[in-house]
Amino acid sequence: MRVLMLILDGLGDKQYKLLRNKTPLEFARAPNLKKMGELGETGLMFTLGPGIIPGSDTAHLALFGYDPLEYYQGRGVYEALGAGIKLKPSDVAFRVNFATVKNGKIVDRRAGRNGFGLDELAEEINGWKIKNVKIIFKHTVEHRAVLVLRGKNLSKAVSDTDPHREGVPPRKPEPLDKSKNAKLTSNILQTFLEKANKLLENHTINKKRKRRGLLPANTLLVRGAGQYHRIPSIKELYGITATGIAGGALYKGVARFVGMDVLEVPGATGDKNTNLHAKAEAAVNAKTDIVFLHVKATDSFSHDHDYKGKSKFIEKVDKELVPRIMKEFDIVFVSGDHTTLSSIGQHTADPLPLLIYGDESLIRRDLGKFSERYATLGQYRIFGLDVLPILLSKIGILGKYGE
Repeated sequence: MRVLMLILDGLGDKQYKLLRNKTPLEFARAPNLKKMGELGETGLMFTLGPGIIPGSDTAHLALFGYDPLEYYQGRGVYEALGAGIKLKPSDVAFRVNFATVKNGKIVDRRAGRNGFGLDELAEEINGWKIKNVKIIFKHTVEHRAVLVLRGKNLSKAVSDTDPHREGVPPRKPEPLDKSKNAKLTSNILQTFLEKANKLLENHTINKKRKRRGLLPANTLLVRGAGQYHRIPSIKELYGITATGIAGGALYKGVARFVGMDVLEVPGATGDKNTNLHAKAEAAVNAKTDIVFLHVKATDSFSHDHDYKGKSKFIEKVDKELVPRIMKEFDIVFVSGDHTTLSSIGQHTADPLPLLIYGDESLIRRDLGKFSERYATLGQYRIFGLDVLPILLSKIGILGKYGE
């Protein structure tokens, strides 16, 4: 038996007047998801717990059965692993945004979400050396990139430079403890950022971006410093094989971190143009107990305050991806990693709707439907850490506890 975990990033939302007082999920014409909800099990999930706003990294760890309080190593670690960088325990890794500043203040934290020319900019930065510390820098998807500092006596105890809002200057990195290593690392990071921002400011790529009507990518914002160490794999912990399919580096990174086989699917771009057909085929052809299939754009539309676009994209997922997976897996789990409210463009602690669909011999149908409000009629009120055990019990992998 096989299980598919379909995670529509940032799926949860609120009602909007222009959607006839429905959420983007409720408003979407999604007959396949509707059918799955009506024939399946539904409910609500707090990924990390009531009142806790999940990050995408910690939320996915929980969904994979790993308690973030024990296993979380910092966002930069997962971004780097997802970008294919093999980390050493002494490395310090960061998540990076190419961003736009004007008159010293951030205009757009994501440089318009457009990746034009960013590969070339990253290549110029990659390989620098600052005080015997090697700079590993790689552009991933849209505005996102990864920075790794490789050298001796480095520390992850360094603050973010991303203030997570526009209209203010980028922050300076600061040591988060009194150690010499933290001070050294923050100084190296500051030197790197000054050099990189000077390169970006008048670069020909940004002149081309402006001519195309794009925002210049003229500064770097870094966050999520982390250092890597190996943890028990999902096979070691649960006795299962697993495959990860995603476009974004973070999600591939978390999957690699827990020991999944991560597939590089042509056309899986991690944005609204991602090839959903190719992702579905890759999932069907993966011969493992669990297949994790991640879709990012639902979250991106929310961050851009585009609830109509989010609803339309859910319709696209329903049409291009869902029919293929419905028939091929014994159990299909559909939910998100967190709620992202389009009204404010931010993650919130609101619970997520979930559904579990599959062979009728394994499913106890309930009165719920797959939406934020109707899911309150469903049978589940769970945390993210509950998901994997529930799915594995459905397919008989988890044994009885006691006699």
